[in-house]
Amino acid sequence: MTTYRKRAALAALLTGLASTPALAVNGHYPPGIEGLGAAAAPPEGVYYRGYLLHYDVDRFNDAGGDAVPGRNSGSVTALAHRFIWMTGQQFLGADYGVEAIIPTLDLRFDLDVAGGDRFSDKGVGDLFVGPVILGWHGEQWDATFAAGHWFDTASFDADNPASVGKGYGTTMLTLGGVWHLDADRSWSLSALSRYEIKGKQDDTGITPGDSWLLEWGIGHRLANGLELGLVGYDAWQLEADRGAPTSDKAERHAVGAEAGYFWPAAGIMLKGAYYHEYDTRAGGLKGLESEGDAFRLQLTKFL
Repeated sequence: MTTYRKRAALAALLTGLASTPALAVNGHYPPGIEGLGAAAAPPEGVYYRGYLLHYDVDRFNDAGGDAVPGRNSGSVTALAHRFIWMTGQQFLGADYGVEAIIPTLDLRFDLDVAGGDRFSDKGVGDLFVGPVILGWHGEQWDATFAAGHWFDTASFDADNPASVGKGYGTTMLTLGGVWHLDADRSWSLSALSRYEIKGKQDDTGITPGDSWLLEWGIGHRLANGLELGLVGYDAWQLEADRGAPTSDKAERHAVGAEAGYFWPAAGIMLKGAYYHEYDTRAGGLKGLESEGDAFRLQLTKFL
């Protein structure tokens, strides 16, 4: 990493923003929070889904995927509350629903690259409202389309890499599907994609480029109801950040494992997953990209 690139990366890190949480590629949505079967919309009703995510940062990488010098680490703990209402109405042959997400975050970074400084922030993050969920269902397949917006509602500090807020809004489009390989639906392949279109960050004048990410899974449900599977995510920044110090584009790739169980009588589903990131690359907005391991618990309750 050249002296110029080190300076540019540090400048972007200290005057740009950190991910919210840190493992989002360059927008709002953190990959790895859904996992197996997430691309299937639920039946008619009201649902609560809670996400508990803990992310340990092992290192920070530059645009080439190389770790920057020094001991640079951190952590992100997030608890997100998601409310889903599948209305019982149909549109274009699909079940129609709406949703909202309220995230709370606790971010802490120790950065030798910033002179050994410690940065932290916690609080309620940017809110998400999704007025469109469309779910189609077949005998051995499910498909989902959704659209919504992350609003710039949280506190943002351009001088704090651990800022809870992003300082801009994001429109998010979702498309995904689940394919069941047998009539009993015991084997499944799932893919859930998110496309993010960002607004301008007023405090810095930077407009983050569009990004696309894919969460995927291969799962098998045992006779006792326990579902096990291989999961992963891949995320790419498609456009350079306008107004950023460099034209670098961020990437993030991980693989992991998930286990889940559904209690029909209680209307509760619990899932747990672990992800290991094996390649991350920095974009122009942040200048550096975290790389680490994520642990996720997900609770779904029919209300």
